[in-house]
Amino acid sequence: MLRIRLSRVGKKKQPSYRIMVADIAAPRDGAFVEQVGIYNPLTNPPTVSINQERVQYWIKAGAQPSESVAQILKSQGVTGKAGA
Repeated sequence: MLRIRLSRVGKKKQPSYRIMVADIAAPRDGAFVEQVGIYNPLTNPPTVSINQERVQYWIKAGAQPSESVAQILKSQGVTGKAGA
């Protein structure tokens, strides 16, 4: 099963995250299928860049977003429905 989740990058005390599609059993910063966006919570407002077409494709293919990614997607207006 695939999950859309965050992968931490950046220096100590300065995290930024990549939004990744990865196998549910893979480690947080381990193997992934595809990178579909970035998220930086330290900027004001937080920087979010998402490839909406790929996120919709992966959700249709059965990938489940994690709770944190689901909140980010909701704030960006991204849904898993076709044409949305």
